[in-house]
Amino acid sequence: YTQHRDTQDVLAILDRLDLDTDKPTEEDIMKKFGLEEEYKSGELNCWQRIQPKIWALFDEPYSSTSAKRPILSRIIAVISVFFIVISILSFCLKTHPEMRVPVLKNATSQTANGSYTWRLEKKETEPHEAFFYIECASNAWFTFEIIIRFAVAPNKLQFLKAPVNIIDIVATLSFYLDFMLTELKQGSDMLEFFSIIRIMRLCKLTRHSAGLKILIHTFKASAKELILLIFFLVLGIVIFAALIYYAERIQYNPENDFESIPVGL
Repeated sequence: YTQHRDTQDVLAILDRLDLDTDKPTEEDIMKKFGLEEEYKSGELNCWQRIQPKIWALFDEPYSSTSAKRPILSRIIAVISVFFIVISILSFCLKTHPEMRVPVLKNATSQTANGSYTWRLEKKETEPHEAFFYIECASNAWFTFEIIIRFAVAPNKLQFLKAPVNIIDIVATLSFYLDFMLTELKQGSDMLEFFSIIRIMRLCKLTRHSAGLKILIHTFKASAKELILLIFFLVLGIVIFAALIYYAERIQYNPENDFESIPVGL
């Protein structure tokens, strides 16, 4: 009986999730936009008919509304996933030494007889030019996607407050700010640090994967248990760090590297 009740609870939770097996109908989408009455009475104007359809293509690619245009919906989903993956690959690969080119700078020096000589120095490197064009193409798509999704969003404030959208907007703005500062010869290391948030664009893949949605909900439901697990892991690490610290102090050893418990961690 207990197993049966647990199974029923799990199935009830899965039924509430927005998975492939639970596709929002056209009426559900109209209700989300507050157009349920107009939809039933057939009094929708041109924008009211188009707005939910565009929103479904970008935010609900597996809804029944998008299913009426499977090719277009699939194309948008493939393009979105492609640019997310290619953007993250570009961000990682441009730091590889083999993918960077030396920056040549003129260095002038004065000799003993008062004359001046100049030479080329290669002290710095920069990413290959191809990565810049890849990022331009990727961020052009992300900008287009953000503008379209914001324009057709049923609730603009809720759109701006969504964590995934905040990540997307900040990551896109960091690219444009980085580009402007580079053009002005005022590069900022702090801004480059914030560009790490581009990696978090992987969270956008949850729109295209039911498995990722289930995984996220699993982490949320198991938050207390995960915190408890982390607590016991940290406890074990601290205990063994203390043991190895005091074990090394039993006998004098000039080559002892465990000078404190934090080092033993």
